[in-house]
Amino acid sequence: MEQNKNDLSGQEINETSPCEVTYKVGVAENKNSKFRTTMEDVHTYVKNFASRLDWGYFAIFDGHAGFQASKWCGSNLHTIVEKKLLEDETKDVREVLNESFVIADEHINNKLQGNSGCTAAVCVLRWELPDTLANDVVELSQYRRKLYTANVGDSRIILYRDGHSVRLTYDHKASDLLEMQRVEQAGGLIMKSRVNGMLAVTRSLGDKFFDSLVVGNPFTTSIEITKEDAFLIIACDGLWDVIDDQEACNLIKDVTDPDQAAKILVRYALEHGTTDNVTVMVVLL
Repeated sequence: MEQNKNDLSGQEINETSPCEVTYKVGVAENKNSKFRTTMEDVHTYVKNFASRLDWGYFAIFDGHAGFQASKWCGSNLHTIVEKKLLEDETKDVREVLNESFVIADEHINNKLQGNSGCTAAVCVLRWELPDTLANDVVELSQYRRKLYTANVGDSRIILYRDGHSVRLTYDHKASDLLEMQRVEQAGGLIMKSRVNGMLAVTRSLGDKFFDSLVVGNPFTTSIEITKEDAFLIIACDGLWDVIDDQEACNLIKDVTDPDQAAKILVRYALEHGTTDNVTVMVVLL
């Protein structure tokens, strides 16, 4: 495991030998010292995830009320997901992600000090065989790449497909009608587009102070990756507060270096007035 000197800046984990993979990952981040005194974002990506060649795990966690929750998720959530995947390899990965998020939420609320929470945007990229095969002989050409995503809060995952942005996440904000109804049915109040007048997101990992009003169950998706898919953008709201999905994709669609692409988006966010920490991960597919 290699981790940056800054504990909050995330990590890359290589679970097997350093074989070439079909994707390329780039990350850029900035504390945004003009508006923020601390960095509460954390990112993690795992090459050859679950010890499977060419699988990948990519995640960004945006902390609030402290960095404890985001730091813990950056160091531990991928291990929970991997363990649950290997427990039952027939289980739907979306169900695995939901169960893993709930476990993380409970651990943060019961074991970590403080009242911090974090948003989460997580991807699992892996190779799969179709549910039904014409014969018992399996050829490499029969495998398909599948992407599974899960999110709580307002960090987003965007797929750039055939020139168009495809949002794979759902913004869990207190201004969202469905989320407002859920919070109110649970006994909470939405005031000034915040849960009980305090928290802008309605789903997160942690935030024990809000009990059952703010939950850890994620929005999940699954999609087959095809030749029409060029890249993923995974980013916290520090980016999405100042740019829409398609414009972000347009900015980097011709960039072949994922690190450079991520830097372009972070620079754009800073230059266009974001007041938050900014972390962007770009995965070239």
